[in-house]
Amino acid sequence: MIMMMGSQQDLDTLGGKGENGWSADEVAALHEFMTKWNNDLVESGEFVDARGLTPPAHARRISLRDGAPVVTDGPYAETQEVLVGYTIVDTASYDRAVEIAAKLADTPYPKDKPLDREWYVDIRPCVDSVEELEL
Repeated sequence: MIMMMGSQQDLDTLGGKGENGWSADEVAALHEFMTKWNNDLVESGEFVDARGLTPPAHARRISLRDGAPVVTDGPYAETQEVLVGYTIVDTASYDRAVEIAAKLADTPYPKDKPLDREWYVDIRPCVDSVEELEL
């Protein structure tokens, strides 16, 4: 699973908000890049699934306190970055999955609007059974 991380501020910037808000053309260039990246995976037969997630403001964290569920609305002050989307690929090797994820390092962004943080994605193997877990 290739996991794309972001913050509420990142999503606001993509939505054109704030001093460094992206223009519609800049967002379109990002969408074009991501569409090509996804289509390349479909054509290679490695694509399994991909989803974007709603902004952190729509998140709910559920925990237990004294045995009763407690629901906390997002975003969470202590959390700067959250999962904003993912792509699942089925590759011949872990190295190939890393190669696919590395292409995201070239995701276009407006050079005159620097990011507040370093852009990265995380990658982790998915397992089909508890026996596959390396604990």
